[in-house]
Amino acid sequence: MQIASYLTSWIRVSSIVLLVILFVAAGVNHFVSPEVYLKIMPDYLHWQRSLVYVSGFFEIVGGLGMAIPRLRRAAGCGVIALLIAVFPANVDMVVNSDQFRSIPYWALVARLPLQGLLIAWVWWATVRHPDTANSARDAL
Repeated sequence: MQIASYLTSWIRVSSIVLLVILFVAAGVNHFVSPEVYLKIMPDYLHWQRSLVYVSGFFEIVGGLGMAIPRLRRAAGCGVIALLIAVFPANVDMVVNSDQFRSIPYWALVARLPLQGLLIAWVWWATVRHPDTANSARDAL
């Protein structure tokens, strides 16, 4: 039983590390290459460049927050809220797939359930048991 608990904790710590890297890198990329995100921004949204920067900022803050045990749960909830907030842009890409001819249609459609899996991963690693990661780190 102790091995299973340790393995689960190790997987959670690894997940947190990967999520931190993923969200911080994605957030930084919003500032380095905003054009990429402007292309996928739905037409009905105003202040598109500002929204790209704001979402990048919150990806960085959320990613860094997930690395801090006492902030992990709040950061995870914030990242989940952000992922839900940007989901309509993914739907818009599928609906207007003719504007994204360089991306295969199947890839646009696949992003929709993958967003749900990403939300579940963030929840599992940060919200469900935010302090479990400490026991794995302490055991190393």
